[in-house]
Amino acid sequence: MQIIIRCATALLLVVSFFSAQLALPASAYSTSYYGTRVRYAHPVHHYFATHPKVKAATIGAGVGAGAGALTGLLTHTGVMRGAMIGAGTGAGVGLIRSSRIMQRHPVMRDVATGGAVGLGLGWAGSRYGGAGTGVLVGSAVGLGVGLLRHGL
Repeated sequence: MQIIIRCATALLLVVSFFSAQLALPASAYSTSYYGTRVRYAHPVHHYFATHPKVKAATIGAGVGAGAGALTGLLTHTGVMRGAMIGAGTGAGVGLIRSSRIMQRHPVMRDVATGGAVGLGLGWAGSRYGGAGTGVLVGSAVGLGVGLLRHGL
């Protein structure tokens, strides 16, 4: 188990290193009606402005990693294990919340978000069979929140 965690941590570090290399600006010059002047846009802002799904998944992964680490710490199932599970489910939640299709169906968005959060908490909080219960409880809570929030 420790080998798997070490390999996953190394893979996460390698992916984060190479994703930081993609955030280089294409050009620091911009041409306007009045001529050319030097403008420098921070590469991370430019990348996230042109890739909103990556931004949503990154923010979701960060929040999920924190929640998963806290869950793993409180349930004594492992902080790194909880953080990795939380990062994966958080990225999924970020993509669900930023989806154009789900924005047109707000109740289903809340159900899917609740199911994903429940899956992550159930999986990070127990070692044996907590994911299914977490999905069911999370989806039910998401349905209740969606119906209360959107007035159905």
